[in-house]
Amino acid sequence: MNEPWDSLVSAAAEDSAALLEKCAGDWSRPAGELTWSCTQTVDHLSQAVYGYAALLIARPTDRYVALRVAMDASAPADEIAESVRIGGTLLAQTVRTTDPGAWAWHPWGPGDASAFAAAGALELLVHSRDIAQGFGIEAALDGELCAPVVDRLFPEAPSGQRPADTLLWCAGRIALPGLPRRTDWRWDGTAR
Repeated sequence: MNEPWDSLVSAAAEDSAALLEKCAGDWSRPAGELTWSCTQTVDHLSQAVYGYAALLIARPTDRYVALRVAMDASAPADEIAESVRIGGTLLAQTVRTTDPGAWAWHPWGPGDASAFAAAGALELLVHSRDIAQGFGIEAALDGELCAPVVDRLFPEAPSGQRPADTLLWCAGRIALPGLPRRTDWRWDGTAR
């Protein structure tokens, strides 16, 4: 059953969109500490979320699909947020209707619906935070959304930390007590 995973994507998309609606102004600025601009980051976020849905639909065994999605750099924040909600809805509905035994290729491990749902939530949560930081907006991640993402995608994650902090550490955004910030990281989507 994919129900908790589709709900996770829907909630992450809503959190992401609500945060992006606050980001009015020049999207060419850097997205937090990333080398990408806010426009490049939201393009990446959108490509990932739409792409994960496309992978689950097409189920290739050895490649990405040819679908490419890009945001209109001149769109206002509310329209960018709308596009993120659409992508989240598409991924959530795809996760909901995907056979639990189905899987698709990804370079970080052939994943099932839970892997792509968790990866989509990761993209939504972390990159909307990156973009918000670029606009000087502080964003706290919802630990209830972060915990299943960490559990599904990061088997090496340390225990004993707040789920939001653990996810940010796993994604190379922060250091944790006794653990330096990661400079090279990837999630593990291998079907389990």
